[in-house]
Amino acid sequence: MTDTTFSRRALLRAFAATAVTAAPVMANATGFLRGAGDIRRIKMVNGRAGETIDMIYWVEGEYIAPALDEISHFMRDWRNNQIHAIDPRTIDIMTAAHRLLDTNEPYMLLSGYRSPETNAMLRSRSSGVARNSLHMQGEAADLRINSRSVSQIYRAAVACNGGGVGRYSRSNFVHMDCGPIRSWGA
Repeated sequence: MTDTTFSRRALLRAFAATAVTAAPVMANATGFLRGAGDIRRIKMVNGRAGETIDMIYWVEGEYIAPALDEISHFMRDWRNNQIHAIDPRTIDIMTAAHRLLDTNEPYMLLSGYRSPETNAMLRSRSSGVARNSLHMQGEAADLRINSRSVSQIYRAAVACNGGGVGRYSRSNFVHMDCGPIRSWGA
């Protein structure tokens, strides 16, 4: 390893750590990301918390721990501010689907991590909330992009073949998770 390579890697890691404003089933999702070069980036807006994130979280084959921590904080349960580590595979699926959508517009995050209390409350109000939701494990996200339809986002996420994808057209969002490969919704 040359000093130039080390310096570039160190610089990118430092940038990623401060730039706030994989299993076999992940083969397709990571395949879509290979064209991204040596960097993976996620862009999101959280309207409920009034926050945005534009974060490089992976450089030259390695996840960046401080960046993953920032993403986990950003995707916290906004109702009680509880934080749980977000599974990097979920972030990879989100990133791969975003690349397929060919847009610079960030995701609108509706739900990332959900505490058991929040999940129980939502479950009492809706039959569409799973008792053992992957949101409680930091393995799921509910997302939308204003410039893309739910069907477009859904098709992009399904094409990644990296986990579960749910289409919620009436509520205008797509669920993505790193659980078993499956799809649902109308």
